[in-house]
Amino acid sequence: MKKIYLTCWLALFALVCLPAVLMGQDYPTNAQITQRLKALKSKYPNLTDLKSLTKTTGGKDIWVLRLGKGDADNKSAIAVVGGVEGFHLLGVEMSLRFAESVLANNADVLDEATFYIFPNMSPDAYEQYFAALKYERRGNATPTDDDRDGSVNEDGFDDLNKDGVITLMRVKDATGPYIMHEADERIMIMANKDKGEAGQYLVTSEGVDQDKDGHFNEDGEGGVAFNKSFSYQFPYFTPGSGEFPVSQVEQRAMLDFMYERFNIHTIFTFGPGNNLSSPWKYNAQGARVRVVTSVLSDDAKLNALLSEQYNKTISQKNAPSNPGTDGDFLQWAYFHFGKLSLGTPGWWVPTVKEAEGEKANADKNEEVNFLRWATQEGINDVFVPWTAVQHPDFPGKTVEVGGIKPFVKYNPPFAMIDGAAAEHNAYLVSLAKMLPSLEWIDIKQESLGNGLTRVTAKLRNKGQLPTHTEMGKRSRWLRKVRVDMMLNDKQSFIAGQGMTLIDAIEGNGFVEMSWVVRGAGKVNLKGGAAHTGFATAELTIK
Repeated sequence: MKKIYLTCWLALFALVCLPAVLMGQDYPTNAQITQRLKALKSKYPNLTDLKSLTKTTGGKDIWVLRLGKGDADNKSAIAVVGGVEGFHLLGVEMSLRFAESVLANNADVLDEATFYIFPNMSPDAYEQYFAALKYERRGNATPTDDDRDGSVNEDGFDDLNKDGVITLMRVKDATGPYIMHEADERIMIMANKDKGEAGQYLVTSEGVDQDKDGHFNEDGEGGVAFNKSFSYQFPYFTPGSGEFPVSQVEQRAMLDFMYERFNIHTIFTFGPGNNLSSPWKYNAQGARVRVVTSVLSDDAKLNALLSEQYNKTISQKNAPSNPGTDGDFLQWAYFHFGKLSLGTPGWWVPTVKEAEGEKANADKNEEVNFLRWATQEGINDVFVPWTAVQHPDFPGKTVEVGGIKPFVKYNPPFAMIDGAAAEHNAYLVSLAKMLPSLEWIDIKQESLGNGLTRVTAKLRNKGQLPTHTEMGKRSRWLRKVRVDMMLNDKQSFIAGQGMTLIDAIEGNGFVEMSWVVRGAGKVNLKGGAAHTGFATAELTIK
């Protein structure tokens, strides 16, 4: 009997306390991520479904956690994606915390909406944070020949000062293009020749030219980057992009899953790309070309509206601009998938004012600002002081290793996440409540004589978001809103059709339908799509 009680107590502990135990004082390992996901599945079996889509080349799971009630795959859904960059640890934690928060505090939102949580799409690169040698890695474990010299992974990083992190290396050289920043000599910047500045240093990543080709660390571990290898503006022949778009198994598994979930309406990405603090801008020329390079006009207005609401919800201001980069996931989700695509880093280094006696950061250098912010916050372990080393590739020259430590610019100390996570959780829940939702209103019938009846009805979108983006209306993949009027065997259409396809319904908008029917009896109406939900109504023609 005691054994049974002990077993039950341990099970209860796992369900209730495990997430708190796992959420320690640092970002979670891949193993801890898996434990937290499985704990949610165990604690909320009726609200969750957990699936490993595939394993990466490095043998790590690509998880998707579905949050939903009932027929969840046929309710309007938001996909929440973290870990699009291996160095962006925060995106993984924000995705996990959102799932945990919804299930614990906002499960009612699942009555009408579904969430698909992809917490970490770069687990191979993410693991570098926990390795004996830390560096900001983007690529997965696929071996690549980045410098195209016929050898694979032959010129990786070298820890010259033996401190366990890879920073920068500066070489005193009159032909170099770099100088020290006048506001903080620890920071190296490009000399501005237009201002008469002359370079004094060569600057590269910490390491040795192992293959003697004149380049440093250009072909090490870290193969194809998830956030650099999608089909929109794919950067061909660029290290980290792969041989062709969507070349990696984790990308294909994710996209296969998403293409099969027609109910996904919006994709929300935690990553460097940010169109929420500052929305994408419409460019008429870019919108008119065959291969569109600008957000379309109506979508730009929608993005601006959601950006305004985001900036009201999120207390942190002055986010750095980053509308996206070539081959990234954020832009692919809009330009090639046709979905409403929103992205934010979730946190960024606040802009600080100069302390008394400090030189002005005239060019608003982000690294200078970061170091000053860290000092104000009492965060000391963020910079490796420049230290002289003997370097075989630069005999007789002054070579120093140092710089800002990896990961710290993009990921706040773990203890500082709570506020940002709570605000983003609130924004995502409010976004779910804005999803399209359809209803039939103003259903009328008018006798025309001779057994004929005109039926009119309005199919209304009571959600604030449109059923389709403007880009989505051009898509041949996204399903249109389908309207069906179903008659009995003794009825027939004189005007109108039994099935009608509608391109889109605006937020808080409607379409009016009209039919002329011969015969009496019950008539059923159904309208919707997987990503809007379905509305039904019944009337009796007399």
